[in-house]
Amino acid sequence: MKDVVALVTGASRGVGRGIALALLAEGATVHVTGRTRSEADADSGKRAGSLEGLALEAATLPGRLIIHHCDHSNDTETERVAEEIRTGRLDILVNNAWPGYENMVEDGDFTWPRAFWEQPLWRWDAMMGTALRAAFLLSRAAAPVMIQAQRGLIVNISFWAAQFYDGNAIYGMAKAAADKMAADFAHDLRPHHVAAVALYPGLVRTEAVMQNAEYFDLSNSESPQFIGHVIGGLWRDPALMSKSGKVLVAAELGQEYDIADVNGYKPVPLTAADFAKS
Repeated sequence: MKDVVALVTGASRGVGRGIALALLAEGATVHVTGRTRSEADADSGKRAGSLEGLALEAATLPGRLIIHHCDHSNDTETERVAEEIRTGRLDILVNNAWPGYENMVEDGDFTWPRAFWEQPLWRWDAMMGTALRAAFLLSRAAAPVMIQAQRGLIVNISFWAAQFYDGNAIYGMAKAAADKMAADFAHDLRPHHVAAVALYPGLVRTEAVMQNAEYFDLSNSESPQFIGHVIGGLWRDPALMSKSGKVLVAAELGQEYDIADVNGYKPVPLTAADFAKS
């Protein structure tokens, strides 16, 4: 993928960081956004992962990393990144930035599973006003660039919460919106040979998951890089346009493209039935 240019949002840590590293390992030029500049900033915020750490990890990989310090809750900062997109080349946009998991515990109270009428409004703003708005703004900037090239791929990182209750009503609404956004983008982009999809990971071994590993069954988990290699497979798929507008499961695509995870394991896809039973 040495001639491919990608943008991955929210790449300081977690799934976004893994996607960036996977695409860099495949030789792509990867632009990333993130709020956390340094490991010192990460430590002060009690969260693992930073742009500085990503750069150190990427230094040995064949691709080229371009960092944009950006807080997507600030439209001005998002628009600054969007303007750079408009003046360059972009093949793949991965809308991953997601502040929705922050502050699950407030003043010692685990507020995440509360009923919708007891949810703090900041959580709505984080998921809808930051994550979804940034995805729309950057997709809006990327689309004309991709249309001019007559090829491109927009990926919204989503999850089964779009289809089944998964502990938080706002979370479900936000993920459903991410799926619908991809579907409607695909409709508008289809005449221009540009694809848009919603992509579901499984249980990912992010920094936060590994810090609480004793609470998870990791036997069928995925590395953060796995979904990035799947996105690489999507880009290379000659039948990509037939998948445009759809909800796709990373592990299913991994099986289709014969992509193993970094440890050689091939994750088993979760299905709608798995969530319907829970």
